[in-house]
Amino acid sequence: MKISVLVVDAVFDSGLSSVLDVLRTANELRQEIPEPPPPWQVQCVSPHGPVRTAAGHLVDTVTPEAAAQPDVLVVPGVWHKRTEPLTAWVASSEQRPVREMVQDARAARVPLAAACTGTFLLAESGVLDGLPATTSWWLAPEFRRRYPKVALEESRMISRGPGVTTAGAAMAHLDLALCLVHDSSPALADLTARYLIVDARPTQADYAIPSHLARTDPTVSAFERWVRGHLHQPLRIADAARAVGTSERTLQRALGRVAGVSPLRFAQRIRLEQAMHLLRTTDLPIEAVARKVGYENGTTLTSLLRRRLGTTPGQVRRQRAPAGLPPRGETCSPHSSTP
Repeated sequence: MKISVLVVDAVFDSGLSSVLDVLRTANELRQEIPEPPPPWQVQCVSPHGPVRTAAGHLVDTVTPEAAAQPDVLVVPGVWHKRTEPLTAWVASSEQRPVREMVQDARAARVPLAAACTGTFLLAESGVLDGLPATTSWWLAPEFRRRYPKVALEESRMISRGPGVTTAGAAMAHLDLALCLVHDSSPALADLTARYLIVDARPTQADYAIPSHLARTDPTVSAFERWVRGHLHQPLRIADAARAVGTSERTLQRALGRVAGVSPLRFAQRIRLEQAMHLLRTTDLPIEAVARKVGYENGTTLTSLLRRRLGTTPGQVRRQRAPAGLPPRGETCSPHSSTP
């Protein structure tokens, strides 16, 4: 199978290397399974010639004209973590040849795959219109605003539509590459993941920080603060809307625009985030944790953790960091905020 990896200046180093390393590892492990799939032939392509990664490394490429038509075109992310420079970059005249390359591949029915900020290139090229897609969770509000024709599913790690596969933030490049291997051989994908120690991660929801999303809109920010101040109480959307000085309808629209969810679901994210924190950092019984985040009993909390985040209280507690290290999502700084 021929895979072209579209690279541009400022490509995210670990994203690019993740894709290349997964496919190289899968190639080396092919003979360890019965009926191995054909090997992957991988080439880096760019309409701009050799490119510099975000860390300054030089990547040799071939031009689209010199490359054989691929079976899959993969678009890694670029090193833009803020929406303003990212959207300016994907829409720039400098990137027009890149967008045209994506459009040409789509017109030729070449399957497309992208991760992280690379999904913005696909969306800007128009190839995601009418299709489901995911992207980096913290860029979701701008993605949804800029590309309203795309059915954004930012909580998903991998989203698939006809001829298009997209993946979430940063290290989701690993998931994207393993997904491509899985298409040819589920057994080889599993073996490759074991060698690279990559766990199944079907959702980004466990990593998303509601407060970060809330900062993009004053109404959502006020609602987020109100929910955190009333975590242990039953949630009444009418009371919340009144407290933040808006109507239920306006609140609903703001949450839909920013996070793609209802006020109830957004509040649920905040409650589950806090429950995860308490499970990782305290020895409180599950019933006590549930009451602290507004649920009547541990059964309800357990059910929501399983349904929304694909985990259980026991699994969360087994994720505790070794002594002396902070739990996942925190830093060693005493002044850092817990997501």
